[in-house]
Amino acid sequence: MSDLKSDSGIHTSGISHFGRPLLVVTGGTKGIGRAIIRRFMKDGFDAITVARNAEDLEQFKKETEQEFAGSTMHIYTADLGERSQVEAFAEFVRSQDRPLELLVNNTGLFLPGEIHKEEEGTFEFLMNVNVGSAYHLTRALLPSMLERQRGYVVNVCSTASITAYTNGGSYCISKFALLGMTKVLREELKTKGIKVTAVLPGAVYTNSWAGTDLPESRFMQPEDVAELLWTSYHLSPSAVVEEILIRPQLGDI
Repeated sequence: MSDLKSDSGIHTSGISHFGRPLLVVTGGTKGIGRAIIRRFMKDGFDAITVARNAEDLEQFKKETEQEFAGSTMHIYTADLGERSQVEAFAEFVRSQDRPLELLVNNTGLFLPGEIHKEEEGTFEFLMNVNVGSAYHLTRALLPSMLERQRGYVVNVCSTASITAYTNGGSYCISKFALLGMTKVLREELKTKGIKVTAVLPGAVYTNSWAGTDLPESRFMQPEDVAELLWTSYHLSPSAVVEEILIRPQLGDI
């Protein structure tokens, strides 16, 4: 549970004494999280990411640092469904002693089911992974943003945050809760120089759709979401995108 490369301390951008701004993305080795990291590192960010699979993390770090020369990625292996591991990851981020520019709470898991037929413990499990991870990590990392009166918190929600559907069960509940948490954060932080955005994507072509009979063209690409977030980040300090709702051109699947 340690990073594989230390900060270089090179370059200057006016963001910090390290030069490059820093983003943290949870669940960053696949799908939307991976695309966000790549988009921001492409244009000068360093990144910290966390996932459960150490091999995936190491491979992603190697590929990305080779492609985006001069940028650094720190990796950490953890299951953010466990609060103790969220706290350990937060301490790892703080140990880098870097101003945090952007936090993207992307960790999430889908389990199908209906409330009256779900296995016992499904609700608690999905709430811990999909909401608790974002809640506890945000609380742990906000103090440095508040001190600087600068920062950006993004919660990756879902169209399931606003549309209930059969077989959505506790997943829908957790995503509704995550959107509610994001709205509360927005109200709390709007006067403190910290922006808050909820991203509500529909079906994105990722590993979660492996084996589908639908053509790839029926889905959005993870890069679509990443590009919108990149644009949102670059608005003036007086403007914020509160919600990004993005669906496939032909509608939800």
